[in-house]
Amino acid sequence: MIINHPLLGPRDSSEFVYMGDASLIERPDPEAETAASDFVEYAYLRDNPASWLRELWFHEGGDRSWLVVTRNTVTHEISQVEMARDVARSKGRSK
Repeated sequence: MIINHPLLGPRDSSEFVYMGDASLIERPDPEAETAASDFVEYAYLRDNPASWLRELWFHEGGDRSWLVVTRNTVTHEISQVEMARDVARSKGRSK
């Protein structure tokens, strides 16, 4: 599988480590009344869809950047690759 890194261009997926669902970017508020249950859900409960999913990938064998890859979990087709820092920043602005 080829991941088209936004800064480095096409790279083989063997350079990367899959790190899970990209929703992990949004950590629960540790000060919330429901913090304990929120963190249990955050750490252990995941959907496993057979369709498109936004995933975190770490470029371990390269520039050590974090990416958000939108990938079809059935066909492995990739529709979008974004820098995770840009995704996190845009989420911070939308709150």
